[in-house]
Amino acid sequence: MGIIDLIHMFLNFCAPIFTFFSLLLILPPFYLFKSFMSIVNTVFSEDMSGKVVLITGASSGIGEHLAYEYASRGACLVLCARRVEKLHQVAQTAREMGALDAVVIPTDVVKIDDCKRAVHQTITYFGRLDHLVNNAGITSICLLEDVDDVTDFRTIMDINFWGSVYMTSCAAPYLRLSRGRIIVLSSAASWLPAPRMSFYNASKAAMAQFFETMRVEFGPDIGITLVTPGFVESEITQGKFLDKGGHLEVHQEMRDVQVSLAPVARTESCAKAIVRTACRGERYVTEPAWFRTTLWWHLFCPELMEWLYRIMYITNPGEPASEALSKKILDASGAKALLYPETMLSGDVKTE
Repeated sequence: MGIIDLIHMFLNFCAPIFTFFSLLLILPPFYLFKSFMSIVNTVFSEDMSGKVVLITGASSGIGEHLAYEYASRGACLVLCARRVEKLHQVAQTAREMGALDAVVIPTDVVKIDDCKRAVHQTITYFGRLDHLVNNAGITSICLLEDVDDVTDFRTIMDINFWGSVYMTSCAAPYLRLSRGRIIVLSSAASWLPAPRMSFYNASKAAMAQFFETMRVEFGPDIGITLVTPGFVESEITQGKFLDKGGHLEVHQEMRDVQVSLAPVARTESCAKAIVRTACRGERYVTEPAWFRTTLWWHLFCPELMEWLYRIMYITNPGEPASEALSKKILDASGAKALLYPETMLSGDVKTE
């Protein structure tokens, strides 16, 4: 047995004991300090009046309402997405709500040249950038073994992960100058093993870990607020996703299978919580807040979580997904009208 093996044996025995007693000593004063700083940051929250905010995926859902929330605080907005007509509508509403200015820049975040152009035009027009909101995203709902061509789902990683990386890479020098902040729309799916959402779950986990690493690399010059929403009113919870063929479609029955009896938070309240938390300089926000408890279940009882997901969402071979227990319980309870916002009950969702 070599010296390195002895070192590992020693650490295998001592590290858990050392960690346990260290946490007993460190956690109480650490959380007391965090509580104190939270109060201080609440009192001295960042004033967004006149500051410049770039939002990707700003044409609908959480991105749209983040624009309105920043607008109500007097910020200058740069709205980025592919749907130009919808962006102009959001920009007009934002101006009416108090935005000092709102600029529309058609952007496909999977194209790094589009990201460079969006940041360049922002700096050329406003001369600064204070908040970058990486919000653009897409999901899929299908089992891996049902997928026609797995390469069709690179789109999810390209938009969710690489789109955020591209935009951050382009914006970082200017955010460092302004000592700005990056708001990252990850998801509770980054820790939940929800079936039929494997590609989406992986992309959001990649985002979370990438930006945790950026905290270290950027240091105090650029703040990062990592957002992990649960089910929130958006085009995704309206049933817009990639099907097993990699085609974007609206399928509300499949949405019902996935969401089931989970109460869906309204977009407005989610946007308010995100901007409020970001302006306080906080590191994390989960909306609705109770959804954070699912992380503890996943950490301490992973086998139980896996069993529940399997029972609720996986059907017998040959059965359609609509036969999942999650869908049957939702239909039998008649609770959809109570738990889902009105927008989720309409079919008015476009797939472009």
